[in-house]
Amino acid sequence: MKTTIKLAFSMLGLSTMLFAQEESKPLRISGYAEIYYQFDANNPKNNSRPSFIYSHNRNNEVNLNLGFIKANYETEKVRANLSLATGTYMNANYSAESGVLKNIYEANVGVKVSKSKNLWIDAGILPSHIGFESAVSKDCWALTRSLQAENSPYFETGAKISYTSNSGKWFLSGLVLNGWQRIQRVDGNSTVAFGHQLTYKPTEKITLNSSSFIGNDKPDSLRQMRYFHNLYGIFQLTDKLALTTGFDIGAEQKAKGSEQYNIWYSPAIIAKYSPTEKLSFAVRGEYYNDKKGVIITTGTDNGFQTFGYSVNADYWILPNLVWRTEVKNLNSKDQIFLTRDETFKNNNFSAVTSLAVSF
Repeated sequence: MKTTIKLAFSMLGLSTMLFAQEESKPLRISGYAEIYYQFDANNPKNNSRPSFIYSHNRNNEVNLNLGFIKANYETEKVRANLSLATGTYMNANYSAESGVLKNIYEANVGVKVSKSKNLWIDAGILPSHIGFESAVSKDCWALTRSLQAENSPYFETGAKISYTSNSGKWFLSGLVLNGWQRIQRVDGNSTVAFGHQLTYKPTEKITLNSSSFIGNDKPDSLRQMRYFHNLYGIFQLTDKLALTTGFDIGAEQKAKGSEQYNIWYSPAIIAKYSPTEKLSFAVRGEYYNDKKGVIITTGTDNGFQTFGYSVNADYWILPNLVWRTEVKNLNSKDQIFLTRDETFKNNNFSAVTSLAVSF
């Protein structure tokens, strides 16, 4: 009996040791894939969503929004990420990049520069420091991205220095960037861009964030300085109800050397209700005003002035497999949405469903 007990404890100790070794491995391989089908009521002939939509942007076809394989290496003093990706998201967002750069979702290296503080320098192709949504749909409250997220950087290239307080309540970073969502700088551009991010988490249920971008994203001959700020808050109101509010505002010089600026702005709010661990619902309301066409060009009298709302339902089939469905409506001041008969209308209704798996 004693021998059996000793053997059991010995095996338990060995299992614990092997598990600890497995957990301590610095290299981890992961992946993600999201398949979707979308119906656009306007049903344009080119089977594409409006030009200011970059994620889930194909209509009336089963397609891959985003799929990637990621290698993450992390030790106490060094960290690195390399992720290669494909999908309609990559085609839309990396169209300005050349060659194999079109398929690099993430590629960066970081080093800890302080022995006593959580202070890091990271450089390479990085996830954007702007906004509360990312390209990975399963991590966002709504299936499709907000107008804010679609028309601000999803990724960026450069270097950043970041600090996280010992309590974890404060995060601060400063960035030097190649431009506004770019890997390679625009031809003829010799300027660098700058950014910051400040995140404060006073409690586990509240997150407040401020992010900015300052730079010129045009050739030097056309240099127009752009100033942009993103502010958002995430609030866990109850165990089942959460709220996110966000506001973007930007200004860009009307012409090189001008003291006058074109302004654009966008408020958004999302409420999420989770009655069970597997089931959740989200409602989003948003507005985007870019009358002068700095970010979204329409060629119409009133520019881009659009309200939107969406309703979302998620069901987690497995811990790493989620089925999502969303209906969304956009309504613009001008007739900017292309129809099947190649006329334009004010309204755009869409419905999309997706299946996303991570491993």
